[in-house]
Amino acid sequence: MFTNWRIRNTSSLTMLIFGILAFVFGLVGLLSPETVLSVTSMEVLPHTERATGDYTLTFITAASMASVNMGVYYVLASLNNMKTFYRWTVPFRVLTFTIFTLAVVKGIAPSGFLGVGIWELVGAIATGLALWSEAKKAAEPK
Repeated sequence: MFTNWRIRNTSSLTMLIFGILAFVFGLVGLLSPETVLSVTSMEVLPHTERATGDYTLTFITAASMASVNMGVYYVLASLNNMKTFYRWTVPFRVLTFTIFTLAVVKGIAPSGFLGVGIWELVGAIATGLALWSEAKKAAEPK
């Protein structure tokens, strides 16, 4: 079952790296939501100072769990060379960058949140370039 699981090309490697990073960042958020708040330049309040109805940590937990799941999906896709999936991720990662950047520009999110968007954009560019290069190489006459 697992005998064909391996990294076969650069696009798979970009997905593997992104998947591992997403998994680790998600795990950090699950274990220490305050760390995620701190890294993204958001104010960290002690639990006792949070107002009733403040669901900040709930949303960090949900986002972190999504990041863990996404990380696993990306790692499994990379080990199975699922290039169709890779191609689907590129525009949506650019969209994520756009939305996160707009959130910072509009003052909805602190400037540290821009790092998450840039991380998505860098990953999208790396995967997109790898896919383009591999397609170009495959199209060359042999």
